[in-house]
Amino acid sequence: MLQLKHYSFELPFEYPFVTSHGSKTHQPTLITSLGLGNLTGYGEAPAISYYNVSVEQMAATLESKRGMIERYALTDPGRFWHFLHHLIPGEHFLTAAMDIAGWDLFSKMSRKPLYQMLGLKWESMPLTDYTIGLDTAENMVAKLQAHPWPIYKIKISTPDDIDLLRNLRAHTFAPFRIDVNEGWTLEQARSIIPELQQLNVTLIEQPLHRDEYEAMKELTAYSPIPLYADESCRTEDDVKKCSGSFHGINIKLTKCGGITPALRMIKEARTLGMKVMMGSMNESTLGSAAIANMLPLLDEVDADGPLLLKEDIATGLSYDNGVIGLSGMHGLGVRMK
Repeated sequence: MLQLKHYSFELPFEYPFVTSHGSKTHQPTLITSLGLGNLTGYGEAPAISYYNVSVEQMAATLESKRGMIERYALTDPGRFWHFLHHLIPGEHFLTAAMDIAGWDLFSKMSRKPLYQMLGLKWESMPLTDYTIGLDTAENMVAKLQAHPWPIYKIKISTPDDIDLLRNLRAHTFAPFRIDVNEGWTLEQARSIIPELQQLNVTLIEQPLHRDEYEAMKELTAYSPIPLYADESCRTEDDVKKCSGSFHGINIKLTKCGGITPALRMIKEARTLGMKVMMGSMNESTLGSAAIANMLPLLDEVDADGPLLLKEDIATGLSYDNGVIGLSGMHGLGVRMK
């Protein structure tokens, strides 16, 4: 019989994390665990306010379903996800945490690292970026200089923020990825992209509103810079919608419901000829390890959550100038502190 536990944390950021959605100094997160004998699998779901997800709500849902979860016979992580999908419908963040815990536990039962359970070889991995949140130009430059990195992800909100990029470009030759969080119109995007190319911006996330698929088709045909869907591609149902409207998709484990649906999204995106990125929701080392184990499947990755935190709750990942390393332990390869 499974033993279900959950823990709540408020993880402090090194710097206030500012995007077009607001500012926060801590990341609330729910850690779930599934025990069987002397083995324990762990998962994580950060709570994101603009998705109306809270730690308290997820914990209450888990408690209400405790009996059914603990009686589940874990013989296949994919089937476990389907069980959760019907048990807690619409709870993608919580389902993700439990799905990750299921994969971690099952991989430990099989005495393999997760990436091997997924049939992957540890080769051809993309580098992770380091995120610079919105701030004054002076503060953003200071963050960049304090964290030398081969690729930066820059949060911006309006076309006027190109001045911030110009300031940052004066201090580094590293490529920039920018995350617009739906902040532009089509006309604004068309006018600004040529200069972004001159500033060595190599990837743009979600330039237009999530529902503007037709406008995105026009912009994708126009843009020499790859455009990736974020808010437009939350779940499996959205992948096909993004075909032709974006060059690639950015998958978030919490938004899609975990590793199991993410694998299907990757397969479908490849079939449709799209690139695949996986992104962070400010996960600790625990949640970031789930992303890291899928690196061989990805073209790009944004898994810098642990680098942005002042305190972490687990060990097992290493970061060396953009290169993510695993510990070699079974499962996710992490230990809780």
